[in-house]
Amino acid sequence: MNVPSDPQHGLPQRIVCLTEEPTEVLYALGQQHRIVGISGFTVRPPQARQEKPRVSAFTSAKVDKILALQPDLAIGFSDMQADIAAALVKAGVEVWISNHRSVAGILGYVRRLGALVGCAAQADAHADALQQRVQAVRAAAAALPRRPRVYFEEWDVPAISAIRWVSELVGVAGGDDIFPQRALAALGKDRIVADPAEVIGAAPDIIIGSWCGKKFRAEQVAARPGWAAIPAVRDGELHEVKSPLILQPGPAALTDGLDRLQAIIQGWALRRG
Repeated sequence: MNVPSDPQHGLPQRIVCLTEEPTEVLYALGQQHRIVGISGFTVRPPQARQEKPRVSAFTSAKVDKILALQPDLAIGFSDMQADIAAALVKAGVEVWISNHRSVAGILGYVRRLGALVGCAAQADAHADALQQRVQAVRAAAAALPRRPRVYFEEWDVPAISAIRWVSELVGVAGGDDIFPQRALAALGKDRIVADPAEVIGAAPDIIIGSWCGKKFRAEQVAARPGWAAIPAVRDGELHEVKSPLILQPGPAALTDGLDRLQAIIQGWALRRG
Protein backbone atom coordinates (compact mmCIF):
# COMPACT_ATOMS: atom_id res chain seq x y z
CA MET A 1 0.00 0.00 0.00
CA ASN A 2 1.40 3.41 -0.93
CA VAL A 3 1.88 6.09 1.66
CA PRO A 4 -0.03 9.27 0.74
CA SER A 5 2.02 12.18 -0.60
CA ASP A 6 1.95 14.02 2.69
CA PRO A 7 4.77 15.81 4.51
CA GLN A 8 3.54 14.20 7.72
CA HIS A 9 4.92 10.89 6.50
CA GLY A 10 8.41 12.30 6.11
CA LEU A 11 8.54 11.81 2.37
CA PRO A 12 10.68 14.16 0.27
CA GLN A 13 8.64 17.05 -1.07
CA ARG A 14 11.28 19.18 -2.79
CA ILE A 15 13.64 17.10 -4.92
CA VAL A 16 16.55 18.28 -7.04
CA CYS A 17 17.45 15.82 -9.81
CA LEU A 18 21.13 16.10 -10.68
CA THR A 19 20.76 13.72 -13.65
CA GLU A 20 17.97 12.89 -16.05
CA GLU A 21 16.89 9.47 -14.85
CA PRO A 22 15.21 10.52 -11.56
CA THR A 23 13.33 13.20 -13.46
CA GLU A 24 12.17 10.68 -16.04
CA VAL A 25 11.06 8.20 -13.37
CA LEU A 26 9.28 10.75 -11.18
CA TYR A 27 7.33 12.08 -14.15
CA ALA A 28 6.38 8.53 -15.14
CA LEU A 29 5.09 7.96 -11.62
CA GLY A 30 3.08 11.20 -11.64
CA GLN A 31 5.33 12.73 -8.97
CA GLN A 32 6.72 15.63 -10.98
CA HIS A 33 5.25 18.11 -8.49
CA ARG A 34 8.02 17.09 -6.10
CA ILE A 35 10.80 18.17 -8.49
CA VAL A 36 12.13 21.69 -7.90
CA GLY A 37 15.30 21.53 -10.03
CA ILE A 38 16.77 19.40 -12.82
CA SER A 39 19.96 18.74 -14.75
CA GLY A 40 20.67 20.91 -17.76
CA PHE A 41 21.21 17.70 -19.74
CA THR A 42 17.62 16.57 -19.19
CA VAL A 43 15.76 15.90 -22.44
CA ARG A 44 12.97 13.66 -21.23
CA PRO A 45 10.26 14.14 -20.63
CA PRO A 46 10.37 17.24 -22.88
CA GLN A 47 8.07 19.26 -20.64
CA ALA A 48 10.55 19.03 -17.77
CA ARG A 49 12.83 21.55 -19.48
CA GLN A 50 9.92 23.96 -19.74
CA GLU A 51 8.59 23.44 -16.23
CA LYS A 52 11.65 23.04 -14.02
CA PRO A 53 14.73 25.22 -13.42
CA ARG A 54 18.05 23.77 -14.58
CA VAL A 55 20.55 23.84 -11.76
CA SER A 56 23.33 21.41 -12.64
CA ALA A 57 25.48 19.95 -15.38
CA PHE A 58 26.93 16.49 -14.77
CA THR A 59 30.16 17.18 -12.93
CA SER A 60 29.25 20.67 -11.75
CA ALA A 61 26.24 22.36 -10.21
CA LYS A 62 25.01 25.77 -9.10
CA VAL A 63 25.05 24.90 -5.42
CA ASP A 64 23.79 28.33 -4.29
CA LYS A 65 20.90 28.07 -6.71
CA ILE A 66 20.10 24.57 -5.49
CA LEU A 67 20.14 25.69 -1.86
CA ALA A 68 17.82 28.59 -2.71
CA LEU A 69 15.26 26.01 -3.82
CA GLN A 70 15.27 24.58 -0.26
CA PRO A 71 15.42 20.93 -1.35
CA ASP A 72 14.87 18.13 1.13
CA LEU A 73 16.51 15.61 -1.20
CA ALA A 74 19.00 15.70 -4.07
CA ILE A 75 19.39 12.67 -6.35
CA GLY A 76 22.46 12.03 -8.47
CA PHE A 77 24.49 9.28 -10.09
CA SER A 78 27.97 7.82 -9.67
CA ASP A 79 31.33 8.93 -8.35
CA MET A 80 31.38 11.63 -11.03
CA GLN A 81 28.98 13.65 -8.86
CA ALA A 82 30.79 13.07 -5.58
CA ASP A 83 31.95 16.69 -5.29
CA ILE A 84 28.45 18.03 -5.87
CA ALA A 85 27.07 15.58 -3.32
CA ALA A 86 29.69 16.55 -0.76
CA ALA A 87 28.92 20.25 -1.13
CA LEU A 88 25.21 19.64 -0.66
CA VAL A 89 25.69 17.33 2.31
CA LYS A 90 27.90 19.93 3.98
CA ALA A 91 25.09 22.43 3.45
CA GLY A 92 22.64 20.11 5.20
CA VAL A 93 20.87 18.59 2.20
CA GLU A 94 20.09 14.88 2.15
CA VAL A 95 21.61 13.28 -0.96
CA TRP A 96 21.09 9.94 -2.68
CA ILE A 97 23.80 8.98 -5.15
CA SER A 98 22.89 5.80 -6.99
CA ASN A 99 25.55 3.78 -8.77
CA HIS A 100 23.66 1.18 -10.78
CA ARG A 101 25.44 -0.10 -13.88
CA SER A 102 23.31 -2.93 -15.28
CA VAL A 103 19.88 -3.57 -16.75
CA ALA A 104 18.82 -5.20 -13.49
CA GLY A 105 20.23 -2.18 -11.68
CA ILE A 106 18.09 0.21 -13.75
CA LEU A 107 14.97 -1.78 -12.91
CA GLY A 108 15.94 -1.84 -9.25
CA TYR A 109 16.56 1.90 -9.35
CA VAL A 110 13.01 2.53 -10.55
CA ARG A 111 11.66 0.44 -7.68
CA ARG A 112 13.87 2.10 -5.04
CA LEU A 113 13.06 5.62 -6.18
CA GLY A 114 9.36 4.84 -6.21
CA ALA A 115 9.54 3.51 -2.65
CA LEU A 116 11.48 6.60 -1.59
CA VAL A 117 8.58 8.87 -2.60
CA GLY A 118 5.82 6.57 -1.33
CA CYS A 119 4.83 5.15 -4.71
CA ALA A 120 6.18 1.62 -4.44
CA ALA A 121 3.24 -0.05 -6.19
CA GLN A 122 3.32 2.29 -9.18
CA ALA A 123 7.10 1.94 -9.41
CA ASP A 124 6.89 -1.85 -9.30
CA ALA A 125 4.32 -1.80 -12.10
CA HIS A 126 6.50 0.55 -14.16
CA ALA A 127 9.59 -1.61 -13.63
CA ASP A 128 7.61 -4.75 -14.49
CA ALA A 129 6.46 -3.18 -17.76
CA LEU A 130 10.02 -2.19 -18.62
CA GLN A 131 11.25 -5.69 -17.84
CA GLN A 132 8.57 -7.24 -20.04
CA ARG A 133 9.62 -4.98 -22.88
CA VAL A 134 13.24 -6.09 -22.50
CA GLN A 135 12.15 -9.73 -22.45
CA ALA A 136 10.09 -9.24 -25.63
CA VAL A 137 13.11 -7.83 -27.48
CA ARG A 138 15.26 -10.71 -26.21
CA ALA A 139 12.70 -13.22 -27.46
CA ALA A 140 12.59 -11.57 -30.89
CA ALA A 141 16.40 -11.63 -31.05
CA ALA A 142 16.43 -15.38 -30.40
CA ALA A 143 14.81 -15.86 -33.82
CA LEU A 144 17.58 -14.03 -35.71
CA PRO A 145 19.55 -16.25 -38.11
CA ARG A 146 22.89 -14.84 -36.92
CA ARG A 147 24.25 -12.77 -34.05
CA PRO A 148 26.61 -9.96 -35.13
CA ARG A 149 29.75 -9.05 -33.23
CA VAL A 150 29.33 -5.46 -32.07
CA TYR A 151 31.81 -2.78 -31.08
CA PHE A 152 30.04 -0.02 -29.16
CA GLU A 153 32.08 3.17 -28.65
CA GLU A 154 30.89 5.77 -26.18
CA TRP A 155 33.83 8.14 -26.71
CA ASP A 156 36.42 8.55 -29.44
CA VAL A 157 39.58 10.09 -27.98
CA PRO A 158 40.47 8.05 -26.07
CA ALA A 159 38.26 5.29 -27.40
CA ILE A 160 35.99 3.98 -24.64
CA SER A 161 33.90 0.86 -25.09
CA ALA A 162 30.40 0.11 -23.80
CA ILE A 163 29.40 0.47 -20.18
CA ARG A 164 27.72 -2.56 -18.64
CA TRP A 165 24.04 -1.79 -19.25
CA VAL A 166 24.80 -0.91 -22.87
CA SER A 167 26.75 -4.12 -23.36
CA GLU A 168 23.86 -6.06 -21.87
CA LEU A 169 21.34 -4.31 -24.11
CA VAL A 170 23.43 -5.15 -27.18
CA GLY A 171 23.03 -8.77 -26.11
CA VAL A 172 19.30 -8.38 -25.52
CA ALA A 173 18.91 -6.94 -29.02
CA GLY A 174 20.69 -9.90 -30.58
CA GLY A 175 24.35 -8.90 -30.80
CA ASP A 176 27.54 -9.87 -28.97
CA ASP A 177 29.67 -7.11 -27.47
CA ILE A 178 33.32 -7.67 -28.45
CA PHE A 179 34.49 -6.40 -25.04
CA PRO A 180 32.10 -7.99 -22.50
CA GLN A 181 34.72 -8.18 -19.74
CA ARG A 182 35.72 -4.56 -20.19
CA ALA A 183 32.04 -3.61 -19.83
CA LEU A 184 32.09 -4.85 -16.25
CA ALA A 185 34.51 -2.08 -15.24
CA ALA A 186 32.71 0.67 -13.36
CA LEU A 187 34.97 3.51 -14.44
CA GLY A 188 35.39 4.89 -17.93
CA LYS A 189 39.17 4.88 -17.62
CA ASP A 190 39.03 1.11 -17.24
CA ARG A 191 37.11 0.77 -20.51
CA ILE A 192 39.64 2.64 -22.63
CA VAL A 193 40.63 0.73 -25.76
CA ALA A 194 44.25 1.82 -25.81
CA ASP A 195 45.27 -0.45 -28.68
CA PRO A 196 43.10 -0.11 -31.81
CA ALA A 197 44.45 -3.48 -32.91
CA GLU A 198 42.10 -5.02 -30.34
CA VAL A 199 39.11 -3.84 -32.35
CA ILE A 200 40.69 -4.88 -35.65
CA GLY A 201 41.42 -8.33 -34.26
CA ALA A 202 37.90 -8.73 -32.89
CA ALA A 203 36.49 -8.07 -36.39
CA PRO A 204 33.12 -6.60 -35.39
CA ASP A 205 30.27 -6.88 -37.88
CA ILE A 206 28.71 -3.66 -36.56
CA ILE A 207 30.24 -0.54 -35.06
CA ILE A 208 27.92 1.67 -33.03
CA GLY A 209 28.96 5.11 -31.89
CA SER A 210 27.37 7.07 -29.08
CA TRP A 211 29.87 9.80 -28.37
CA CYS A 212 28.54 11.33 -25.19
CA GLY A 213 27.27 14.78 -26.07
CA LYS A 214 28.62 15.06 -29.62
CA LYS A 215 27.83 13.71 -33.08
CA PHE A 216 29.27 10.36 -34.10
CA ARG A 217 31.49 10.68 -37.17
CA ALA A 218 31.39 7.40 -39.04
CA GLU A 219 33.80 8.65 -41.68
CA GLN A 220 36.42 9.38 -39.03
CA VAL A 221 36.09 5.89 -37.60
CA ALA A 222 36.31 4.29 -41.05
CA ALA A 223 39.50 6.26 -41.75
CA ARG A 224 41.38 4.96 -38.70
CA PRO A 225 44.58 3.15 -39.75
CA GLY A 226 43.93 -0.51 -40.45
CA TRP A 227 40.21 -0.32 -39.84
CA ALA A 228 39.26 -0.72 -43.51
CA ALA A 229 39.68 -4.47 -43.02
CA ILE A 230 37.05 -4.62 -40.26
CA PRO A 231 33.83 -6.23 -41.57
CA ALA A 232 31.70 -3.37 -40.19
CA VAL A 233 33.78 -0.79 -42.06
CA ARG A 234 34.04 -2.86 -45.20
CA ASP A 235 30.25 -3.37 -45.29
CA GLY A 236 29.27 0.14 -44.22
CA GLU A 237 27.76 -1.02 -40.93
CA LEU A 238 28.63 2.03 -38.85
CA HIS A 239 25.68 3.44 -36.93
CA GLU A 240 24.89 6.04 -34.31
CA VAL A 241 22.73 5.77 -31.23
CA LYS A 242 22.25 9.25 -29.79
CA SER A 243 23.81 9.37 -26.35
CA PRO A 244 20.67 10.63 -24.52
CA LEU A 245 18.90 7.46 -25.67
CA ILE A 246 21.37 4.96 -24.26
CA LEU A 247 23.99 6.45 -21.95
CA GLN A 248 21.64 7.54 -19.17
CA PRO A 249 21.04 4.64 -16.72
CA GLY A 250 17.30 5.16 -16.69
CA PRO A 251 14.16 3.85 -18.39
CA ALA A 252 14.97 5.50 -21.74
CA ALA A 253 17.89 3.09 -22.20
CA LEU A 254 15.42 0.20 -21.92
CA THR A 255 12.95 1.78 -24.34
CA ASP A 256 14.30 4.25 -26.89
CA GLY A 257 17.89 3.03 -26.60
CA LEU A 258 16.99 -0.64 -26.87
CA ASP A 259 14.63 0.06 -29.78
CA ARG A 260 17.48 1.70 -31.68
CA LEU A 261 19.87 -1.17 -30.97
CA GLN A 262 17.22 -3.65 -32.07
CA ALA A 263 16.65 -1.80 -35.35
CA ILE A 264 20.39 -1.75 -36.11
CA ILE A 265 21.02 -5.39 -35.23
CA GLN A 266 17.88 -6.81 -36.82
CA GLY A 267 18.54 -4.75 -39.92
CA TRP A 268 22.03 -6.25 -40.14
CA ALA A 269 20.66 -9.76 -39.63
CA LEU A 270 18.11 -9.33 -42.42
CA ARG A 271 20.76 -8.02 -44.80
CA ARG A 272 23.41 -10.58 -43.91
CA GLY A 273 21.41 -13.60 -42.79
